[in-house]
Amino acid sequence: MRQVLKSFIALLLFSFAPAPWASAPEAGETRTASVAEQEGGGKAKERHFLYVVVPGIRNYLEFGGAGLLVFDMDNGHKFVKRIATPASMKEKPENIKGVCACAATKKLYFSTPTRLFCMDLVTEKTLWEKVLPDGCDRMSITPDGKVIYAPTYEKDHWNVVDAATGELIVRIETKSGAHNTVCSLDGTEMYLAGLRSPILPVVDTRTHKVIKTCGPFSAAIRPFTVNADKSLAIVNVNGLLGFEIGDLKTGKMLHRVEVQGFKQGKPKRHGCPSHGVGLTPDEKEIWVCDAANSHVHVFDGTVMPPKQIASIGLREQPGWVTFSLDGKYAYPSTGEVIDVMTKKILAALRDEAGKEVHSEKVIEIIFGDGVPVANGDQFGLGRKGKK
Repeated sequence: MRQVLKSFIALLLFSFAPAPWASAPEAGETRTASVAEQEGGGKAKERHFLYVVVPGIRNYLEFGGAGLLVFDMDNGHKFVKRIATPASMKEKPENIKGVCACAATKKLYFSTPTRLFCMDLVTEKTLWEKVLPDGCDRMSITPDGKVIYAPTYEKDHWNVVDAATGELIVRIETKSGAHNTVCSLDGTEMYLAGLRSPILPVVDTRTHKVIKTCGPFSAAIRPFTVNADKSLAIVNVNGLLGFEIGDLKTGKMLHRVEVQGFKQGKPKRHGCPSHGVGLTPDEKEIWVCDAANSHVHVFDGTVMPPKQIASIGLREQPGWVTFSLDGKYAYPSTGEVIDVMTKKILAALRDEAGKEVHSEKVIEIIFGDGVPVANGDQFGLGRKGKK
């Protein structure tokens, strides 16, 4: 019993340990040391962390438990710590629906089917949680960190929310089964995909009004992404092992691209063969998930229509894929870390107990001198020509 008690106390101390970027002060010091080692000229060394919100595969606790798991991208993606949240401390934690962040405001947000949460990235404290009208799904935030577009839980509208307070600004009716949300890199446009509609509405973030649409695609839109200059949407649709491409300028569907050499099987989750598609940051490649065959397939995005160039086997059925900001790593939801250049698996995420970590809700946060300086996105967005 004494040993059990010691283990429990150790676990509590670990859970409330300082943030991963904080160093212990030297003897006699009263201040907290900076995250980064100082380089020549006083420039702070950047440190890169992958934040993984779980349960991020439905509400399955076997894929990493519950909470916010932090991995050190500069050290082989080793597990750093688990951050407890009000959502993770519930007796039956809800599945996580989305994650987004803003380095400028030092905040990270995640959603469950019923709530939107806001966490301070420096203190790791939950600042607020809000119950929004008709629930929450996969949201997105404007780059300035001021406004969140939060889809209802597969209902008829999006809630536009003040990111500082969580208060409702306005609602946007689409009657499409609100589901996935992407913001353009320049923050001027928001793309609202409903899982019951083949049409992608585009919203002006200044007015919160729909200004145009793209499609129809061949079936209802599932996960999708856009390129940096806001000219192309790459979408998964029901019934397709592969993806379709739409012209965001003309609103026309351009191409339907099917995975070759693999049969379309029955996926465990999501009900569609490909649930997950992303652009590498340089926009040279398109990666698409193949659930039934436990693969991710890679296409050359420099030609139209894109050409299949590689297929990578995974440890489970993938339902998402995104990338590090520098384009070195691909992160399928099955937890592997893939070298984008070589297509080799470098590591596989595991928690403090050595158990596999899988999640469709991951985001990179870069720290410099102890504070967030940049953030990635849960979607594999094109970033060609952007810093």
